[in-house]
Amino acid sequence: MSPYVLAFLLAALAWVLVGMARLKETHPARYWYLTGYPVVALRVVRTWRKVAVLNDLAVSPRPRRGLLGDLVVKGTALRLIAPRISFPAATPRGVDVEVRLHPGQTPAPFIAAADALAHAWRVHAVRVLSLERGKVLLAATASDPLKQPGLVPAAPPALLSALVGMLEGGAGWVMDFRQVPHWLITGATQSGKSTLLARLVIELAPQRVALVGIDCKGGLELGLFKARLSALTTSRKEAVTVLAALLAEMYERMAICRTVDVRSVWELPETMRPVPVVVAVDELAELYLSDGTREGKAEVEQCSTSLLRIAQLGAALGLHLVVAGQRVGSELGPGVTALRAQLSGRICHRVNDPSTAEMTLGDLNKDAVAVAQSITADEKGVAVCTGADGGWSRARSHKATPEEARQTAARYADLTPTLRTVHSALLMAGGEEK
Repeated sequence: MSPYVLAFLLAALAWVLVGMARLKETHPARYWYLTGYPVVALRVVRTWRKVAVLNDLAVSPRPRRGLLGDLVVKGTALRLIAPRISFPAATPRGVDVEVRLHPGQTPAPFIAAADALAHAWRVHAVRVLSLERGKVLLAATASDPLKQPGLVPAAPPALLSALVGMLEGGAGWVMDFRQVPHWLITGATQSGKSTLLARLVIELAPQRVALVGIDCKGGLELGLFKARLSALTTSRKEAVTVLAALLAEMYERMAICRTVDVRSVWELPETMRPVPVVVAVDELAELYLSDGTREGKAEVEQCSTSLLRIAQLGAALGLHLVVAGQRVGSELGPGVTALRAQLSGRICHRVNDPSTAEMTLGDLNKDAVAVAQSITADEKGVAVCTGADGGWSRARSHKATPEEARQTAARYADLTPTLRTVHSALLMAGGEEK
């Protein structure tokens, strides 16, 4: 081969490599379609039968027991039949494989084999979805999109809807209070709870929404948004006053709805509709742990009752809760379990003990509990969240710096609604209002 031709080929190869690297950086989905998808699709087709047999996904065409004269013979068929699969369909971040189940099969063994499938296909993870009777969908994700989550282009925000991060599938992670009115956020220290709360407030700040902060850690976290909060409490005593005022506000709205003969504030004429309220509680334990005094026990009981009443009745009246804490177990008090049951939206970050993940997600989905327990300390901001459809997904919240929080609060301070009942209660108690 001529040296000139060899030099030209090497130069062309170098340009191709540079172009592919640039394509991977700027258009990762296109890079995946061109390079990763064909390899993974071929690997799925070639390994499917072997993986199915090794993980008990294949079945025998004949019963395991038979009669040989008067003798019952039991054994395993020498040739097992794997379920039929569709050709792997490309998605922006992986492949989807539809499996047609044999009669009598259920999705359970496929869920148990998800890790084995991920290893065999050399992908990041495989999720098993049961879309209809007799079929399951194996959704393989080629790489972990949560390692460096990018900002998802946001649609015009709907009222009470906040884009707080990215889901594992690449879509935006949206907390929509119209669909899921109350949320519970759990996680260990430095796991990302306060960052998520901050991102939520940043996204809600431009909207016609009243924001109330309850931060009994001296206002260290939510105090950054003081200019945009309709009320901020930094102690349990102040929280008792604000929560009682919010209850009074809720009952006033209930009376208005009865007068107009509607079932919720969303059915009221727009001119009569009160502003929605989102109450963010950072570290629930500070409201429930008593110092043993009679006054402390009374404050705990008042906080517990008020939070539970808001959670039970607030959704239809435009009052919403976001409660964050390291633990939400009965050891905090008898009212915590009842409150947790009313918080249908669940988000679990890294936890220090399995019971916290179980308390957060166990009554909704057992598989999500195991995934939440696998989150490592290096994955700050990563969480398992539930969706409005009852499913779950891994997600990661976008970072919110203190400077961004202060700038957002200052920019939208003029949008801060005044809650008359809360304002009056704080003035009478000598507390600090907005």
